[in-house]
Amino acid sequence: MRNGKRKQAQAPVAEKVAALRWVRENFFSTIGNTILTVIIGVFIIKFIPPFIQWAFADAVWGAQTHEVCRASEGACWAVITEKHRPMLFGLYPYEEHWRLVVALIVYVGAICITLTRRFWHVKILVPLWIANLATCCLLMWGGILGLTFVETQQWGGLPLTMVLFTGTVVFGMPIAVLLALGRRSHLPGIKAVCVAAIECMRGVPLITILFVAVNVFPLFLPQGLEFDVMVRVMAGMAIFFACYQAEVIRGGLQAIPRGQYEAAEATGLGYWQMMVRIILPQALRVCLPGIVNHIIAAFKNTSYVLIIGLFDILSATTAVMQDPLWRLFTIEAYLFVALIYFIFCFALSKYSQNLEQWLDQGRR
Repeated sequence: MRNGKRKQAQAPVAEKVAALRWVRENFFSTIGNTILTVIIGVFIIKFIPPFIQWAFADAVWGAQTHEVCRASEGACWAVITEKHRPMLFGLYPYEEHWRLVVALIVYVGAICITLTRRFWHVKILVPLWIANLATCCLLMWGGILGLTFVETQQWGGLPLTMVLFTGTVVFGMPIAVLLALGRRSHLPGIKAVCVAAIECMRGVPLITILFVAVNVFPLFLPQGLEFDVMVRVMAGMAIFFACYQAEVIRGGLQAIPRGQYEAAEATGLGYWQMMVRIILPQALRVCLPGIVNHIIAAFKNTSYVLIIGLFDILSATTAVMQDPLWRLFTIEAYLFVALIYFIFCFALSKYSQNLEQWLDQGRR
């Protein structure tokens, strides 16, 4: 009994000591970390309470007119209620916004199924995404089943961001794997082509690639042959993404011990069987953090389409806030968009960490 009570009394003390050790190791481990912790602490004490007062306590959450917001000292979140449709859906016809809502619901549902490990099978995921993309394209394009046809130049807002992001990753990842394998190939011709493609694309800004895809590439096509601007933009972004992702995957391939290659060859596997079944799964596991970093960057890179006349959620918000009646509340609109970006990027980052831990457990 005494031993049991002693252990119960020591448990809170041990937890407190562990908490203090964690604080010391993470915030005060070095002089630099201590100074940085103090600076951040002062910043939080000085700026966070006024921000909370502005964003929540004194905020206007609903208003029929902008005059109510002008009279308030806090944030005007009523601008989100007033302008959320053009911010989220851009130039898409107002009466057809329900199609975009349904498309987003289908898209998010497909992502949730894809992220669930029990459904990780080619026979499930491939038909799922074929059906998902077909449904989203049908809803957004229209032209059949009584739906009004909407040109891609009128697409905008969050659906456009998701379409460009999905196309970039879905088409860019296979290209990245092929480029990474080609760069490590023993065939000089294939290796030279892959090295040239990767280094040339990585040395050019994405803005330039988009400009070439939209304005220069059509000049080299035969007369009468023309690709939709959305296809050209998606192709440019996918190639740009693939070249950066290829270097990450190449690093993962280099981390695989030579013995894995020799063991696969000893079992009689061909090159592609060896890569698909033995090498690539291990390489992708090793470089998973780098892969996710570039996927998150691809999501944020969709904002560059403004230069070619397309309005993603950020560009649409910028255009909408030119309204002179609500122009004073641009900060609130951008905070709303920033929250959307943060939720997506943070969720993807946390899922990547959980997936990495699960893969490490399986390996141990």
